[in-house]
Amino acid sequence: MSAAAVHSLWTTAADPMLKIPAPKIEYGQLSPTLIVIGAAVVGVLVEAFVPRRSRYYVQAFLAVVALAAAFAAVVGLAAGGYGTTKAHIAAMGAISVDGPALFLQGVILLTGLVAIFTFAERRLDPEAHGNRVDSFAAQAASVPGSDSEKAAVKAGFTTTEVFPLALFAIGGMLVFPSANDLLTLFIALEVFSLPLYLLCALARRKRLMSQEAAVKYFLLGAFASAFTLFGIALLYGYAGSVSYATIADVVEGSVQNIDPALADTMGNDALLLIGVAMVAMGLLFKVGAVPFHMWTPDVYQGAPTPVTGFMAAATKVAAFGALLRLLYVVLPGMRWDWRPVMWGIAIITMLGGAIVAITQTDIKRLLAYSSIAHAGFILAGVIATTPDGISSVLFYLGAYSFVTVGAFAVVTLVRDAGGEATHLSKWAGLGRRSPLVAAVFAVFLLAFAGIPLTSGFAGKFAVFKAAAEGGAGALVVVGVISSAIAAFFYIRVIVLMFFSEPKADGPTVAVPSPLTMTTIGVGVAVTVVLGLAPQYFLDLANQASVFVR
Repeated sequence: MSAAAVHSLWTTAADPMLKIPAPKIEYGQLSPTLIVIGAAVVGVLVEAFVPRRSRYYVQAFLAVVALAAAFAAVVGLAAGGYGTTKAHIAAMGAISVDGPALFLQGVILLTGLVAIFTFAERRLDPEAHGNRVDSFAAQAASVPGSDSEKAAVKAGFTTTEVFPLALFAIGGMLVFPSANDLLTLFIALEVFSLPLYLLCALARRKRLMSQEAAVKYFLLGAFASAFTLFGIALLYGYAGSVSYATIADVVEGSVQNIDPALADTMGNDALLLIGVAMVAMGLLFKVGAVPFHMWTPDVYQGAPTPVTGFMAAATKVAAFGALLRLLYVVLPGMRWDWRPVMWGIAIITMLGGAIVAITQTDIKRLLAYSSIAHAGFILAGVIATTPDGISSVLFYLGAYSFVTVGAFAVVTLVRDAGGEATHLSKWAGLGRRSPLVAAVFAVFLLAFAGIPLTSGFAGKFAVFKAAAEGGAGALVVVGVISSAIAAFFYIRVIVLMFFSEPKADGPTVAVPSPLTMTTIGVGVAVTVVLGLAPQYFLDLANQASVFVR
């Protein structure tokens, strides 16, 4: 073979007309995510260049302004019709701009905003060496109890990196429910998971428990991410594409031009079923559904309480948004395959969360198991496979997230000498000692229990109604039984607070700054308004319940 012939095997004559097309990015429609990620990057620069004295104020201000601006951008897009008539696929097929995406992004941003206020709270603990302290470790890199940690506390150091970390997490959560291909979904999953692993390890008190929680979350989260990635690879092998629309077309058998290289594996149902199961497993891990829930109680208990509240609310919203899009946009043609499995998961999640919660003696673990039960209730709406199912899930997520952030904000207020008093026995007689705090917590507990005139009742009613109309009546019966079991332990805490004698050495209720008061106030307001007048918000969720494909 001549040298010229060999040469032509791997080179061809260059065509001057062949140009790589520039990517077309709709920056305006992606602005909510870009604002948050941009502010997070600026936050990293603040850590590097702003003097230590001023960092806390700069970071808190930057985070609040970024989240408010991003929320304004979401409202602007919704007002511009991008949730309804102008819904489309942006960023070269990677991101959906549609009703569910904008609705969930709005909820995540508002939840993140009120959660950031609890991150910035500095009045709950007594001052250390004349410096105000927050919930986070003085110096995260130092060994718990070491001389370097004591020196950091004495010098008044604070971990202000929590603000950019939270912004990165929120940025990932904004992309997660709007991702329109599997790779974007995976990248968003990693972008919001990694900051959360770090935030869980940063508690000021009970450092070792906090670090243990972070390691557990990291290891199990890494497993879940690996399952998701492997599932994505199998789905790519099945459809020859990671795009949601293409996979949906292959599932429904309506693909016209098949790549000959992929013709052998395309349409192989084993790849499809195993791939879908693995991707769904990763998403169910994030929402905390049984049997993928084992991380939830340990991580909720060990993480700093402001982080627990933020994580419990915002992660659920993002993960359920991604799960809805996967099932309703990619796999409507496989409904008969995934519905029975989701039925089983919803039933064991509702019953498992409610029954195990009864045995808990720690308030944060109790709320963790309660969040598992709520994941089951929301799955009932996912299973409905009707437009009402989507809108009921959107409404439930909006209502649930504010109750959760508010409830964990109240938990930060009840303190004894060792920090937060999370053991239930310490809460006895709280209603005598601090009637207002106990009453506010009672409102949140009643909302979790789904008592009428609270947002929890409106949400549960919407989800169960959608499930019943979607042919899942038996599931609704299980849901009502689980709600009754769950109501027992919520009411038990209320009885403990108001009808028990306070102990002499019981905890005190710290007086918070206006930041935490705002978080709790917003939580109570949303709980009451969505309970008394839910119709406007149900209509809003209804308008936002159409996915673009």
